[in-house]
Amino acid sequence: MPQIKAAVCREFGAPLTIETVTLAAPAMGAVEVTLKACAICHSDISYVDGAWGGTLPAIYGHEAAGHISAIGDGVRGLAMGDPVVVTLIRACGTCPSCAGGKPVACESDMTSGPITGPNGEPVLQAMHTGGFAERVVVDQSQVVKLSDGIGMEAASLLACGVITGVGAVVNAAALRAGQDVVVIGAGGVGLNAIQGARIAGARRIIAVDMSAEKLAIAKEFGATDGVLATEQKPWRLAKKAMGRGADAVFVTVGAIPAYDTAPQYLANGGKVIMVGMPHSGAMSSYEPVMLAATGQGMVGSKMGDVVIARDIPWMIDLYQQGRLKLDELISERWSLEQINEAIADTKTGSAKRNVIVFD
Repeated sequence: MPQIKAAVCREFGAPLTIETVTLAAPAMGAVEVTLKACAICHSDISYVDGAWGGTLPAIYGHEAAGHISAIGDGVRGLAMGDPVVVTLIRACGTCPSCAGGKPVACESDMTSGPITGPNGEPVLQAMHTGGFAERVVVDQSQVVKLSDGIGMEAASLLACGVITGVGAVVNAAALRAGQDVVVIGAGGVGLNAIQGARIAGARRIIAVDMSAEKLAIAKEFGATDGVLATEQKPWRLAKKAMGRGADAVFVTVGAIPAYDTAPQYLANGGKVIMVGMPHSGAMSSYEPVMLAATGQGMVGSKMGDVVIARDIPWMIDLYQQGRLKLDELISERWSLEQINEAIADTKTGSAKRNVIVFD
């Protein structure tokens, strides 16, 4: 069993420690991937900070890409050396959710523990991935083979941030050409929701954020207008730009005020798509009579409701055509030893996506 370097969380809210851990060989239906890149998602940071609880010690990181370096029995369609993107979406393929075309909501546990620490203690493979490490062992359902012409750093973004944002638009909202969209939060996921709305043919795409700088970046990704969330009633400015309310409002941040005000942006019959993940126990409030009277709704979107074998190849093709921006999402590249600095930089809110790169 190989020994690899990994960034381990042993205490919530404390810096990660670079340790040598042992990775088990891939079992039935699993593959080992030697990573080349792993992006840092705000969900990783929330877990590291203890916002959602969990078991420690753990290795986080779930936006990864690399090459197949070992294959377990029963794996089909993958070969040694294949370039793949590694997602956290582990699907059994047979439960009611999987059979109904919703693998992101797989109802099977499918837990595994391929990692042990220096003293032989179990180390949690967080979010089924544990990507802040040189290698991972994951179920074959979590990987998608990459085509030529896409680099590993860009590919890693497809594992979560891109599919979550674009997927929320095309899958959860089923946006039609000509409809109007508001995206609250112009961070990594928000920029991809903006891209998704542009690709889907939205008429107006209004970005809402606390930062004027991020609103300017949002326009580079397809936003037609920007509204500062610090305005007294920003939804009025958004509606003025659209000439009406929005058909879909995407909340891509975990801030409760964003959830509280999201219905204010809606047109009659519009929907709030809840993408951002607040801390456990955080509560939002709204007037249900308004939603009922205007035929509006609120729906959650997990990982963009994607089917990775269908949606990731489509997005790679869009990237290769120049219609989906990936390279432009990367703010900076860091080594594994710099991961705490990279996390601190991500927390400032200025980064689109920081990426850990491996030799």
